[in-house]
Amino acid sequence: MTRAGAAALLFLAAAVLRPDAAAADQPLNEAQAAANAWDEVYNAGDMDRLSKLYAADAIVVTKGQPQSGTGIATFFSGLKAKGWDDHKVTVKSAQPKGDLLIATGRWAMSGPGEGGARKTFEGNWVNVLERRDGAWRSVLHTWN
Repeated sequence: MTRAGAAALLFLAAAVLRPDAAAADQPLNEAQAAANAWDEVYNAGDMDRLSKLYAADAIVVTKGQPQSGTGIATFFSGLKAKGWDDHKVTVKSAQPKGDLLIATGRWAMSGPGEGGARKTFEGNWVNVLERRDGAWRSVLHTWN
């Protein structure tokens, strides 16, 4: 058997014996897609669309006090008005639990720094999503 043939046989054996990588990556891909949608609408300043990414009974745990209902859009609108922009989430893990998807990762965004200069801020991010009406909706969102 040639080296190329042996390599092809090993590749085929690995593909047969290994669980479907695409299925294993699906929760992570779905969580990243939800995070990307959130980043897109927040960065565009579209708080009406942003609020639709949350379930009606969602809670956003902020540094001040938890937000729910219309308070969520009001909170993020206030951040945007103060110059907080260029939000980006990188999902590091996603664990499905029935109709829930628990996602964790890192967030980064630019905001006002000392002397009015722009500065990048970053931290940990947690989002619990629930599948409702065929779409993922945030039910719990927090960061530090």
